[in-house]
Amino acid sequence: MSTAMAIPGNTADTFLIHYFGGGLDGDDRFVVERFKALSSGDIRPVPDNASDAKGRRRAGRTVVSRREAEAMRPDRTEIIICTGLSTRGGKQSWGDIATSMFHDRRQRG
Repeated sequence: MSTAMAIPGNTADTFLIHYFGGGLDGDDRFVVERFKALSSGDIRPVPDNASDAKGRRRAGRTVVSRREAEAMRPDRTEIIICTGLSTRGGKQSWGDIATSMFHDRRQRG
């Protein structure tokens, strides 16, 4: 366990934000995709509540305003990608476990 997680009363949300293209400045509407990082290293899309014609669940994609896109905060294992509809710029928000910030890595050899 890392020091940041072991201190009592530590309530800060830790996540990584990566801006790509022009960031959030060029658009007013964004497509939002959510993914979940698994402990095996896989990244899977988070399904929405709707299903397609064959009854399978679809990956959740929604359209939000710039204000909603700026306010989004990922869960610890979540990755949120907001992509602008016209400029294709946007941001990625990675939770602390999804970025592997607090993983204890040891070199073997």
